[in-house]
Amino acid sequence: MHLFDSHAHLELVSDDPVEQLLSVQEAKNVGVEAIVCICNNLNEFTVIYDQLIQEPTIFFSIGISPSEVMQLPVDWENRLAELAMRDRVVAIGEIGLDYFHKYGSRDLQINLFVKQLEVARKVGLPIIIHNRDAGQDVLSVLRDNLPKRGGVLHCYSEDLEFAMQALELNLFISFAGNVTYHSSRKLQKVASSIPLDRLLIETDTPFMPPSSHRGNRNRPSFIEETASFIAELRDLPAEEFADAVSVNSRHFFKLNDKLEAITTSND
Repeated sequence: MHLFDSHAHLELVSDDPVEQLLSVQEAKNVGVEAIVCICNNLNEFTVIYDQLIQEPTIFFSIGISPSEVMQLPVDWENRLAELAMRDRVVAIGEIGLDYFHKYGSRDLQINLFVKQLEVARKVGLPIIIHNRDAGQDVLSVLRDNLPKRGGVLHCYSEDLEFAMQALELNLFISFAGNVTYHSSRKLQKVASSIPLDRLLIETDTPFMPPSSHRGNRNRPSFIEETASFIAELRDLPAEEFADAVSVNSRHFFKLNDKLEAITTSND
């Protein structure tokens, strides 16, 4: 089985680099071929990048989440563009809007979102989108500003109608462990209905653990449960589903050649 964790905050697994790498090895043991490590703070990015760049199956995404809108670093746009050009950085994100937590004003959040979309366009990377209680504004911004490489709605939380609108914009949709919860009927309907070639999965480590791990901190190795659950929803063998979603992730992040090279070097 080939698995791909498209969204994990590995720096939050532990402050200990050894523990971070242990979580990566655990994931490899269940078939995870790659993990995209998400960092939402420019200063913290350089730390986690240096700690994990030695691991060839780890890729990176860098962005400024809505939670940081009131404390933007000096010259952040140029710094973000520079960091995005580092080796194995594959996306800008997570970026977007969050009206649930009310980080700053709506206008400030939208302005930050739009400016990071401009950076993504400039450096030629796709985006990873955060959306919390801001769905229509997210779509409105993306209709006018979506970069050529497109984007993915991470930890999807909307209904099927919203998903159809997102698919029209050439977005991918990513599901985390919360899709496995008994109460997540809306998410399960979306996960079982959208085209398979537009679907990704993630752990959102250390958040959103799947059902059997609720109450614990999530880890990349737990993605196997999420994959098996959605495969069953779609009436597909788990291995077939996992392989298809891994292909989607490789395509979205343009990682086919790099991952083939890793596989070849390990043979």
